[in-house]
Order: sequence, then C-alpha cells, then structure tokens
Amino acid sequence: MAGHMTPEEFRRYGRQVVDWIADYHERIASMPVLSQVKPGDVQDALPARPPEEGEGFEGVLADLERIVLPGVTHWQHPSFFAYFPSNTSGPAILGDLLSSGLGVQGMLWATSPACTEMETRVADWMVDLLGLPAAFRGNGVIQDSASSACLVALLAAVQRTGGSAARDGIDRRHTLYVSSQTHSSLEKAARITGIGSANVRVVDVDPGTLAMDPAHLDALLTEDAAAGAVPVMVCATVGTTSTTAVDPVPAIGEVCRGHGVWLHVDAAYAGVAAVCPEFRWVNDGLAEHADSYSTNPHKWLLTNFDCTLLWLADRAPMIEALSILPEYLRNQATTSGDVIDYRDWQIPLGRRFRALKLWSVIRWYGAEGLRAHIRAGARLADALASWIAADPAFEVRDHHPFGLVCFRPRWAGLAPDEADAATLALMERLNASGDLYLTHTRVGGRVLLRLAVGGPATEERHVRAAWDRIREEAARPTA
Repeated sequence: MAGHMTPEEFRRYGRQVVDWIADYHERIASMPVLSQVKPGDVQDALPARPPEEGEGFEGVLADLERIVLPGVTHWQHPSFFAYFPSNTSGPAILGDLLSSGLGVQGMLWATSPACTEMETRVADWMVDLLGLPAAFRGNGVIQDSASSACLVALLAAVQRTGGSAARDGIDRRHTLYVSSQTHSSLEKAARITGIGSANVRVVDVDPGTLAMDPAHLDALLTEDAAAGAVPVMVCATVGTTSTTAVDPVPAIGEVCRGHGVWLHVDAAYAGVAAVCPEFRWVNDGLAEHADSYSTNPHKWLLTNFDCTLLWLADRAPMIEALSILPEYLRNQATTSGDVIDYRDWQIPLGRRFRALKLWSVIRWYGAEGLRAHIRAGARLADALASWIAADPAFEVRDHHPFGLVCFRPRWAGLAPDEADAATLALMERLNASGDLYLTHTRVGGRVLLRLAVGGPATEERHVRAAWDRIREEAARPTA
C-alpha cells in the first residue's frame, strides 16, 4: 500500500513534472494545434475502474504522455488563434504551484491573512497598471471568470434596487439590459438570479460598429419602468467576444445615471490592454459611471486560468447580497470589522490563493514587460489585417483595435448562403489539418473567420504562416 508522498519523493517527482512541462513548451509547436482524437478515445484508454493499490507516480507521467497529451488542444501553441488567448507563462505556472503547495483555503482573513491582503494589494496594483478609477482601490477581488464577476455584479445590482432582495427574493419583474453582442454569461446570470431569460432586454446596436445604441437603451428603460418593471443593470462591453466591438460607455453611463440603474462594464478580453497608455481610451467613462468593472488577466496578460479581476465603486450592496455568517465561521477578526473576508465577494465559500500567480507575473515582467506583450499582439494583428486588405480575394473587417482580426474570402459566383457554407468548410479543413486553429462568428448574418493573436509564443512567422495556409486552402478546388 502506497503511503503519503514523502518530501524527498516529492522533490524527485516534482523535478520530473517541471522538466516535463518545460519540455512540453519546447516541443509544443511540433504538435497539431487541435486535438486529433475522436469522441470517447481518451475515456476508452483509461481503465474502467480505479486501482485497488497505489501505483506510484511513474505510471502517471507515462499515461500523461500516452493518453492525455493526444487529447489536448494546445492553447499555448504559437498557432492557436481560436477564441481569445488563454495565456500562461513560467512565472504564472510557478505562482500557481506555490498556491497549490501552500494549500490555503482563503475564505476568511483569519484562515490566511496573506491570502486576503496580497489579493487586495495586487488588485490595487492592477488599478495603477491599468489607470483605473481611484474609487476601485481597496474594492477589487479575484474571481474565477468573467461569468462569475458578472453574476456577482448582478446580485449586487439587484440588492441595490430594494435592499431586501437577498432576504425576501425578487417580488416583481426585474429587467437586465444587454446587446446582441454581449457575452452569453449575462443571460445565464439572469437565470441564476431569478430575473429570468425573458426579462433580458436586448438593446439595438449600430449596424456598422456593433456598439450598443444609447438612445434605444434609454427608450427601453423608460418603457419598462412605465410598465412597472424594475430595471436592474446594464452591461456595456469593451471588446466583445464576437468582433471586439466597443460599447460607448460614457453615453451609456449617462443613460444609466438618468434612470438610476447599475452599470457593469465587461472588459474581459480588452481591459488589460490599458496597461499600455495608448490603450487607456478603453477606460473612458469608468470613473464617472461604472458601478462595477471586470477584466481577465488570464486572457491576454500572461496569467494562467483562472484569474478575473472585479472592482466595485461601492462594495456595500455586494456584501449585503452575499454575506452569511454561520456560527462556525465567526472569529475575532471578522467581528472586529477591520478585515476583508472575500467569501462575501463571490458565489462559493472556498477560494484559492489566486493572487500568488498574478503577483508572480507582475513581479517577473514589470509594467514594461506586460506592455511589450500587449503591443506585440496588437502589432501582429495590424500586420495580418494589412495583408488581408491587400489581397483582393479576401475582405477584412475594419474594426480591429486589439489582437483579433475578422475576415472572410470573397467567393466569386457564390450566393451568400453558399459563400457562408464555403467559409465554414474552409475553417473545418484548416482546423483538421492541425496547422492552426480558428473560430468563426456572424456579422449581419454573414460568416466571418476570427483569428486572435496574443499567445506569448506567437511570432510574426507564425501569423504569416497561418495567413499563407489560409490563402492556399481557400484557393484549392473542392469537390
């Protein structure tokens, strides 16, 4: 029977694991970007029953290579251009290892003061690095994802509408305002909070920019209030998932102020770009209007998943909505009111020491290193857009301020539906090749390919190779 792993065994196997990860990053470019396994392959390769006796760690590493690796889509591959980047880096991995090694459960200040106080400080560092409003200082928290951040913001907004929602529930129709470009997590948040999908109001967008229309928002808010509804929250997006459209936060904020409605700004992908002064325009309107704001270092800022920052201009409604203190959690520090208990700032009770990995990243790269990474991604996206624009066989969407470029082939002689089918078929062939990985979206009913640049291993040669491969495949006759 295998006993607990001794410190000496941990040292031996730990070195092997670190070596394996380092080797993986060195050879990742030689692997197919998209996993080539078929449904069920990984599960079929795993034993149907767990071992009765411990098997040691050598077999774990062997099966990691034999079973797990073929079933991995390589998000850190230099030719991974799908979705948005989910960056990792050496400092982030080591910070996460330190978090796992400490094994901290940071639900209360008392359960590890360093877990809480480092998180507060690192969130304040990010306020400085991104040039965010001073009101956010001391009011930041790390969530697992933007989905959770939006849900927490919505719960706080519901609480602020009446002050007793957390205790008594929602007693009449409440409404949430999004656009067709808003992330789907907002509709899920409406379901979870009890607002309901049917009460998610979809605001018109400008057909060219895809930005939310403040005039239509104003009309919907007026209409709903007149009908007896309680408008709860408006979600504006800076850098939408589909095309990185940017909602006009200052104008939306004026509408929200006029109606007394909570404004949440979701900048999950694009917000970290503000580490560069030339991107600080993404913060326009936050200081004057935002009740809450979130962005994801785990997308474009070299910090491995999961790490989303949420700030609130006023934390009180959130804590009123989420704070429950059973006897077994009572302690002197909490009772004193002198500390933050982050359990009251999130949905679950338990929480990891996530601040360690973000702290490690900031300490390693410094502001200049982080700026260099963001600028590299934006520069490569600009280069790609210029190459596409110069090719008469393709068209590129004009709006590409960050690291995402949306484009499509001009399929001569094909009707719109046929052209869309051809574009999707092209994407499937490219992804199946293993050479690169793309996703798609629809704008105005038409299919566009999405190519998102921003991985730390991605260089101009990888983007150029992807573009050459796309052109080659698009020109190839198909049956």
